[in-house]
Amino acid sequence: MTSIQPTQEFPKAYDHRPVEERLYHFWMEQGYFTPTIQPGKKPFVIIMPPPNVTGELHLGHAIVVALEDAMTRWHRMRGEPTLWLPGTDHAGIATQVVVERILAQEGLTRQQLGREKFVERVWEWVRKYGSIIDEQHKRLGASCDWTRKRFTLDAGPSLAVRTTFVNLYNKGLIYRGERITNWCPRCATALSDLEVDHSEEQGSLYYIRYPFEGGGGHLTVATTRPETLLGDTAVAVNPDDPRYRSVIGKLVMLPVLGRRIPVIADEAVDSSFGTGALKVTPGHDATDFDIGQRHGLPVINVMNLDATLNENAGHYKGWERTDARKAIVEQLEREALLEKVEPYALALSRCNRCNTVVEPLVSKQWFIRMKPLAQPAIQAVEDGTIRIVPQRFTAVYMNWMENIRDWCISRQLWWGHRIPVWYCEQCACLTVQVQDVTRCAHCGSSSIQQDPDVLDTWFSSGLWPHSTLGWPQDTEDHRYFYPTSVMETAYDILFFWVARMIMLGIENTGQVPFHTVYLHGLIRDAHGVKMSKSRGNVIDPLKSIESHGADALRFAITTGTTPGIDSRLSPEKLEAARNFANKLWNATRYVTTTLEGADNLDGWSSLTASHREDRWILSRHHRLTQRVNQLLADFQFAEAERELYDFLWGEFCDWYIEMAKVRLRQGDTAPLPVLAYVLERTLRLLHPFMPFITEELWQRLTQVLPKEGGLPDSIMVAPYPEASEQLLDTATEDEVDLVRDIVQAIRNIRAEFKIEPRQPLEAIVAAPEMAAVVAGEAEAIRSLARVEPLRILEHGVPSPSSHQTVTLVVGKATIYLPLGDAVDLASERQRLQNELASTKAATGRLEQRLADQQFLSKAPEEVVEKERERLASAQERLTRIGELLGQLGG
Repeated sequence: MTSIQPTQEFPKAYDHRPVEERLYHFWMEQGYFTPTIQPGKKPFVIIMPPPNVTGELHLGHAIVVALEDAMTRWHRMRGEPTLWLPGTDHAGIATQVVVERILAQEGLTRQQLGREKFVERVWEWVRKYGSIIDEQHKRLGASCDWTRKRFTLDAGPSLAVRTTFVNLYNKGLIYRGERITNWCPRCATALSDLEVDHSEEQGSLYYIRYPFEGGGGHLTVATTRPETLLGDTAVAVNPDDPRYRSVIGKLVMLPVLGRRIPVIADEAVDSSFGTGALKVTPGHDATDFDIGQRHGLPVINVMNLDATLNENAGHYKGWERTDARKAIVEQLEREALLEKVEPYALALSRCNRCNTVVEPLVSKQWFIRMKPLAQPAIQAVEDGTIRIVPQRFTAVYMNWMENIRDWCISRQLWWGHRIPVWYCEQCACLTVQVQDVTRCAHCGSSSIQQDPDVLDTWFSSGLWPHSTLGWPQDTEDHRYFYPTSVMETAYDILFFWVARMIMLGIENTGQVPFHTVYLHGLIRDAHGVKMSKSRGNVIDPLKSIESHGADALRFAITTGTTPGIDSRLSPEKLEAARNFANKLWNATRYVTTTLEGADNLDGWSSLTASHREDRWILSRHHRLTQRVNQLLADFQFAEAERELYDFLWGEFCDWYIEMAKVRLRQGDTAPLPVLAYVLERTLRLLHPFMPFITEELWQRLTQVLPKEGGLPDSIMVAPYPEASEQLLDTATEDEVDLVRDIVQAIRNIRAEFKIEPRQPLEAIVAAPEMAAVVAGEAEAIRSLARVEPLRILEHGVPSPSSHQTVTLVVGKATIYLPLGDAVDLASERQRLQNELASTKAATGRLEQRLADQQFLSKAPEEVVEKERERLASAQERLTRIGELLGQLGG
């Protein structure tokens, strides 16, 4: 069964809209995305990073699909059982925030609804909108197995979550304790360190006097947060700081509240910050909390969970934290306890969901002890069991893992995996079990309450590679498809997600979850600037699919990229990718219509060739095939795409097809099976990157060819081409390269001196070592370079001509072009001399500007980059002018 009827006309222009929808439906109908378990045959497996159920397709999703689909299609075409498993993440905070906003429009809060009804409302929203991202992935051509799609709150992953929690708890790796955590007052939940964004913002450094008890002076302390002094329980100095040795052990009076607090010595104090004396607030700073633990200081929390001050704040109880700061500063000023205020760059922490300033608070939370889990994960990367691409991120991974801190996994939310812990009101013991319980496991009392918190979303995501395949159940999928092959994701969630999958995968299964981690970079705009709605530089992938096609978008966002390095995307790059699709369409249309009715196509799928041009394109094609397979094996996707682009556009379309036309016009039909062979195989090579157009063109092409080679009904399950060493022919490649260089050199002269294409030029080619080659390709040179007459010299140089002559040296050939009256060489030399002078001056100005450190530090990044591009262009033109003047003898 094919997706195109043979009677269909081959349209002149490519319209991606009807093609993409029809072909995706065809692939789905045929079940090509669903692998068959083949015992004894190693599968290729990718588990898709689950996008948030709240998400809509953005460029980050698009590059994931483009890269993972390319890998999946390549391995599927190589005959491997290939599974690309999709899914979505319940996205605890993000989803709860979305639904709470909807409730707010109805004049309701989640508290008014109650937990059960609120969770019902979230499920309603998920059922209604949760599949939008899946449909958008389909528009990109994602060939994932939708029959195995998973959601993090499905029964299977939920069982995995509870099983993991209980196992880790029973091993003593999960505990509940009071620790300093990042608290978001807006989302009303604790956050892990990785859920916090850090930014530098302008603020103030306040110098506050803490009077010694009984008089006799004061200690001055510098702080960026005067409102937290209400929770101070000490002032700390470095024991090696000679300025303060005499005051260690003394007592000072806490401003505003008048409480006595000690001066202590601790090596964590940075003597160079402020005055070298640090206010210690264990309830509101992670460093201070650690100092407090070492010195047995009391922990005083002065904040409510909504960032207002509580009863420990004295008469500031109920004040919002920023208002309290202003009022406290004013009080300090009135009481002569504010020494000075200086501008200061603050390192602010904000919730990465709602952008609210995070408040460090001491609270009772659930944690995982990470060091025991980290060690096997470190070993797996050290011994090469897991490979990280690019390799430089291995050091980043190691540094983070070796300095890992315990992970706060509890969240004060209602949407998510509820913590499987029940508290007994009778005996105060904890019951921790996988299944819901109705009685205390210790005393049998029914007076139990489940912990109200849910688990961090990244807890369930960390189990994704094995929970999606059925663990902890002994499923056929888990036995066959685990461990998976590749985890492909953005480098910015290496710790958020990748490291946790490795740790929890090894812990739960005894095996690594995957063998390769491929990290892609982020997509920026044409000038390297981060895309944002406020800047107005965001490119919407859905609009790009609509206007340019999914293939063009996929090609544009993956070409010119390097693993782990941010890349750039511009409207021009999208346009270039669409132009490539159009070029491929037009070339295939020409080849297909030319092949129709031909009677010499038998054996097209396994041919040999005698003509130099045919041997050349076959050698170039097999060299490309060899190179692309190696590049894909090495995860160098962008380089594979570049080589495919260069071959198809440059060598096949612009050269071989044009050379073939010359021979076909002369009645030589030998190029026809070569055209069919090279195009059919190259479409297969390109298919993983541009699946829709290659399928459409392959279907149309193979309909006019004899049924050979056992080709299936779809390109996506056709074998991926392998190179034949026998067809590699370096000598022929060199010969045809010389012919191409001769034609191109003459074309360049035509373009530079604006000689009309219709006006024939006389050409004399002296190529003593390659005269036979040039003579054999004379007709191609005449036609493609538009030269007449063409004279070929086996030795010597041409007789002196009365006409003005341009001499071009091209490899082992010298070309003489008597231009006659076509060009005034004297005026052309003068024009080039003038352009040389002006381009040199422009180059000098640009070099001077780009050497100016003030310009480099103050100018916007996109402006600097534009100037660099202008300089590179000017330097390139200087080189070209020099070459032309040399050819003109000037």
